[in-house]
Amino acid sequence: MSVIDLLFYLFATLLVGSAVGVITARNPVHAVLLLVFAFFNSAIIWMLMEAEFLAIVLVLVYVGAVMVLFLFIVMMLDINVAEMRAGFARYAPFGAIIAILVIAEIASVVTLKSTTVPSIAPEAGVATNNTRALGELLYSQYLYPFELAAVLLLVAIVAAIVLTMRHRTGHKAQDVAAQVAVRAKDRIRIIKMASETKESPSESGGQP
Repeated sequence: MSVIDLLFYLFATLLVGSAVGVITARNPVHAVLLLVFAFFNSAIIWMLMEAEFLAIVLVLVYVGAVMVLFLFIVMMLDINVAEMRAGFARYAPFGAIIAILVIAEIASVVTLKSTTVPSIAPEAGVATNNTRALGELLYSQYLYPFELAAVLLLVAIVAAIVLTMRHRTGHKAQDVAAQVAVRAKDRIRIIKMASETKESPSESGGQP
């Protein structure tokens, strides 16, 4: 067994342990931190498989942005853990069905014959990396699916903005045009006051 195999089994064990900790942790903050640790282990495994682009994207997007946002939200919200766990038994059968479906899909992909999967490896003797090969495929063979996914994400962003920017009573919105049109004399009033003089000891009746 080579060093690569030992590192794979080591980080795979850490990944499975952290994933189990995510669903068993009682503290939501601990669960988020364990999920971040699971993402790091996944990135290392992808590095061992020479998928550097996926590893960097996982660290930058999920660990550096999404999970940090989740952590701030969990820390700012007052989450009642007891109330959340009260309905766990009610949704347990539905969660078990989803878990079985996910395991079946993963097993079907793993057991799929290699002859049915098209190879995207570069030709022999060509000096390239997986990031360049992925980019060439993404912007050539899979250009239309990539553009379709981008349009769907754009629609989702616009829909989220429309839903959150609805008119509500008592809501103070920012008027950029009114802020730009403000003049200094409308905001600042200069008052001239006489300067104060320090009283002498003789006038105040005190000692020097």
